Amino acid sequence: MSTKTPEHHLWTKKTTLRQTGLLVGLATALILVFIIDLTLGSVAIPLKQIIQIIAGQDSGNFAWNNIIHQIRVPQAISAMLAGAALSLGGLQMQTLFRNPLAGPSILGITAGSSLGVAIVMLASGSVIGVTSIVSTGLLSSWLIVIAAVTGSAMVLALVLLISLRIRDNVVVLIVGMMVGNITIALVSVWQYFSEPEQIQDYLMWTFGSLGGVTHHHLTVLSTAVGAGILLSILITKTLNTLLLGENYAQSLGLSVRRARILVIAITSLLAGSVTAFCGPIGFVGIAVPHLTRSLLNSSDHRLLVPAVCMLGAVLMLICDIIAKVPGSHVTLPINAVTALVGAPVVIFVIVKRRNLRASF
Repeated sequence: MSTKTPEHHLWTKKTTLRQTGLLVGLATALILVFIIDLTLGSVAIPLKQIIQIIAGQDSGNFAWNNIIHQIRVPQAISAMLAGAALSLGGLQMQTLFRNPLAGPSILGITAGSSLGVAIVMLASGSVIGVTSIVSTGLLSSWLIVIAAVTGSAMVLALVLLISLRIRDNVVVLIVGMMVGNITIALVSVWQYFSEPEQIQDYLMWTFGSLGGVTHHHLTVLSTAVGAGILLSILITKTLNTLLLGENYAQSLGLSVRRARILVIAITSLLAGSVTAFCGPIGFVGIAVPHLTRSLLNSSDHRLLVPAVCMLGAVLMLICDIIAKVPGSHVTLPINAVTALVGAPVVIFVIVKRRNLRASF
C-alpha cells in the first residue's frame, strides 16, 4: 500500500511539468540563439536571406551563400558541439569525483593536447621548422589536430593506467592534476627556448577559436562529440549510482573501477576532440553543470545529460555572439569570453545555493 499523499503526487507532477517546460525552453532558446549567431559578422546579411540560404534556397548573392555555408554555419555548429561536449564532460567529472570544482580538463587531457600542439608549433631546427609547416598549409589544420589528439591520448593512457592500480577516486583526481601540471611545465620550458614568432603562433592557438573548423573538420568533430553524447546517455544509470557513493554503489553491484574508466574515457573523447579542433576552452565545463542543476533542481542524469548539452550549446553560442563584437570587425578570443561569462555564472550559483556539496 502506497504511503505517498495526494500532495506529494501533485508536487511531483508540478516538478515534472516544470522540468519538461525548461527542456522545451532550452531547445527553443538554442534555435533562436543559433539564428542570431548566423546574422552577425563583418558582412551584413538580411535575416530573410539567411533563412532562405539555410533552407536550401538561392538568395541571389553568391558571396552571401558562401559566407553562410562556408563560414558562419560551421562556426555556429562548432560552438554548439563545443558547448555541449565540454559541459557534458564537466558534468561527468563532477559526478565521478563528487567535486563541484571538477571540469573536463581536470585530468590533464587539455594540457596533453596543448603539449602536442606545442611540440609542433614550437619545434625548430633538428625536429621540424614552423616555417615549413606554414608553407605546407597545414598550420591550424590537420597537423595541429593530429598533434592535439596524440597529446591528449598519451595523457589519457597514462591516467587510465594509473586508475587501474588505484581504487580511490580522489587519488586519481590528484594524480591527474599533477600530470596536467607536469605537462604545462614542459610547455613553459619549451616556450622559454623558442623564438618569439613561434610563441606568438602557439599563444594564438591557446586563445581558442571556433572559426577555424572547416567542413572536413566538422565531420570528424561532430562524429566524436555525437559518440560521446550517445555513450553518456547510455550510462546515465551508472552516473546516478555513483552519486550514492562508492561503497553503496558497489553494494548495488556496480563495478566502480570499470565505471571510472568508462567515464574518464568518454570525457576524454569529448574534451580532447573539442580541444583538438577549437583549442583549449575553459569555464564552460565547470559553469554549465552547476547552472543546469540549479535550473532543474535535480541531480537525475536522465534529465541533466540532455539539459546540460542544450544549455552548454546555448551558452557557447552566446559567447560566440559576444566574441564577434556586434557592429565591429573585431573578433575576441573565445577563451577570454567564456571566462568572462562563465566565472560570474559560477559565482552566482555558489551564492544562490550556498552549499554545492548537497548536489553530490
